[in-house]
Order: sequence, then structure tokens, then C-alpha cells
Amino acid sequence: MADGYARRTAITRLSITDEQQEVLEATISEWKQGCQLATDLAWHRCHAKREVQSIAYDAIREETELGSQHAVLATHRAAEAIAGCVERRRKGKSTSKPRFTAPTVPYDDRSMTLFDDGTVSLATVGDRIRCPLALPDDEDGYQWQFLDAEEWSLTESTLKARDGSYFLHLGFRRRRDEAVQTTAEDGTVLGVDLGIENLAVTSTARFVDGRELTHRLREFERTRAGLQRTGTRSAHRTLEQASGRQLRYVRDFIHNAAKELVDEARRYDCDRIAFEDLTEIRSRTRAAWGHRWAFEALYEYVEYKTRAAAITVERVEPSNTSRRCAECGFTARTNRRSRDGFCCRECGATANADYNAAKNIGMRSVRRGQQSSRRTGDGRLALKSGTVTPNGGFTAYPDGFEAEFTDKSSPSKVASID
Repeated sequence: MADGYARRTAITRLSITDEQQEVLEATISEWKQGCQLATDLAWHRCHAKREVQSIAYDAIREETELGSQHAVLATHRAAEAIAGCVERRRKGKSTSKPRFTAPTVPYDDRSMTLFDDGTVSLATVGDRIRCPLALPDDEDGYQWQFLDAEEWSLTESTLKARDGSYFLHLGFRRRRDEAVQTTAEDGTVLGVDLGIENLAVTSTARFVDGRELTHRLREFERTRAGLQRTGTRSAHRTLEQASGRQLRYVRDFIHNAAKELVDEARRYDCDRIAFEDLTEIRSRTRAAWGHRWAFEALYEYVEYKTRAAAITVERVEPSNTSRRCAECGFTARTNRRSRDGFCCRECGATANADYNAAKNIGMRSVRRGQQSSRRTGDGRLALKSGTVTPNGGFTAYPDGFEAEFTDKSSPSKVASID
């Protein structure tokens, strides 16, 4: 990170009662309302945190049940979202007023207290609640390396609800040595591979189906070619109308795909999203004429949506990412047996080919920030079941956190190599 700190997140499930669950649900609901209220009041007026806080704080306190600190944080979150929209308009791109729907609430040192006995006190819309963290019994569990270490200090954290469970993403930071600051980058990376059948596949095994998009693009290409051959004014008008419909469909599709990718990065607390460089992607994938535009639009939408979440987006060199084994590093054309199938000729690891490529893209981003001779970086790649470092160090997520696998066609192949 640019501020000289290494940052990590320890994901822990909360052990709560039914009564505590109700008050946390109410807090999440009021938080979303407070952020939206601040946004509505500041939209087209201001986006600096102080200014948004000045015009929205009193209204949040009057119209929601949020406490004073969460009211302040809500104005700051709204300011960040509006600032992202202002930047997008400055570049001549369209934007709309932010909407807050994610089931999350941020906590800082004023609204949360972490105790040595493994419990946490959280501010809510009612009284504070105190509940245990579901920490692993094994002292080697990765959370303990932050909870028990003096060099790591607690910083901003986030409460996230999912499927009736509540996870506290505890934020920690420590100062880095100057040598490390100048030679390496810390953080967790989400790798993304782009393609035709699967528009996007992440290193956490999230598959965004692209078959409907491909069908629509190729169908429109045939229509366009026919109308261009006709060459009449009527055909030209029909082509313009068809182009407008196609563009609206593609934009909506890409918008939803970008949201999926950003939600995935947030879910796994990623600092960066790594895409492959798109320069040669059209010739490499034999994509239809519109795919290159769709890939670029997806990258731009993701870049726009990640600004408010403090996630960076980058492109890496894609050469051999589809031929390299993400497990052992062996690279050969014959590793990729088919469009979907990958089987390493060296170690025998099998995987969905796009998923294997997504892991290679993400790991290339992790390695790129490191000094090649010293490997001093503290970066890691996000997988479905945990995070992995370039030297093979694996840290599993806590029990109950694993995401549901989404590649319905070949779940055993992908799950087996994590």
C-alpha cells in the first residue's frame, strides 16, 4: 500500500443469538438507508467528505436509528461513491446516482472493541452487543497470527451478512520496512480470465457465462452484414435501430457481469483485480467483432465500480497463461487438451482451462510487484478456499466461509486442485 502499511484481513464468523441477529439485521438496514439518504442530499451538490457530512449528518440522525459514529461513516461512504461518479463524468462517461444494497456495515475503533478473551463489542441501532468470535481451536489458525501479534494493530473492519451467518472481516495493519516498501506490493489479488463461452472466470471459481452474449453478438453480426449488402436507405435505418438495441443489451449484460466481479473481490477482501492485457485477445480467442469492445467495456465498468471500494484494477501480460499449469508451473501447448479441459503433462493436475488461466493471471500480478532476487513481497492470490503465495504458502479461510462452486459442468476438476 502507498501509505507504508501492510494490510491484512482476518475473516471470522460471529457466534450470535437470535436476538443479536435481529439487531444486526436492523443495523445493516439502517446503514444502507443512511448511506442512501446522504447520497440523495449531496448528489449534484458536493462530494468532499466534510461537505457531505455537513449537509447530511443531522438528517441521518433524525431519519434513521444510526448512532453518531455510524452516521459520520455513512456520510463518508456516500462521499466516496459520489466522488467516483464525478471522476467518471469528468472522463466523459455516463453515470447514475449510487445505490446501496450490500448487506455490510463498517466498524472503526469508536464503534467496535475487540477483547483479549476472543469476544467483540459492536455498536448497533440499539445497545451494544458483545459476542464471541468463532475462532479455530488450533493455535495455528491464520487469525491468531494477527490477534496475538503486537506488530499488527486493529484498523477498519466490516461486518458482512450472508445466508443467515455474520462474518466480521477484521482489518489489521503493520508498518513495512523501507526496503520492502520500495521493492514489493502487499495485498490480495483476484485473477480474472476473459473468454467467449465464459465471459469471465475468477481465481475464486466464479464463472460468468458468456454464451448468451456470444449468441447475440454473432446474430447481430449476420444481420448487420446482410443490411450492409442491401445498401438502401431503409436498410441503413434498420441497421441503426438494430445497433441501438444491441448496444443497450450488451451494456446491461456487461454492467451485471462487472457487478459480479466486484462483489467477488469484496467478498474475498481483495486489494487488486488483475485482468489479462487485451491487445491480442480478439485474434487469440477468435472472438466476434463485438467481443473486443465488450471486454474493454467490462474492464472499464469494473475499474469504475472499484473506486469507492479502494480496490485497484490492472492488466498483466497474458502469454502462456492458458498453457501454464497453475500448480507446478509446467508450460506446454499440449496441457490444454480442449477449450474447457486442462491437464498438466508434468504433474497430472486437471482443471477447467479458464479457471487455471485465471489463477495464472492473478499470480502473475502478485509476482510482478516483487523484486525478483529477494521475493520480499507479502502479496497473495485469492482462491475459493483460501489464499496462496508465490512460494506455495497456503492459508485456508475459516470453516463456513467457502463460496458455493459455480462451474456446474465440472465441479470436481476445479475443486480438486485448490
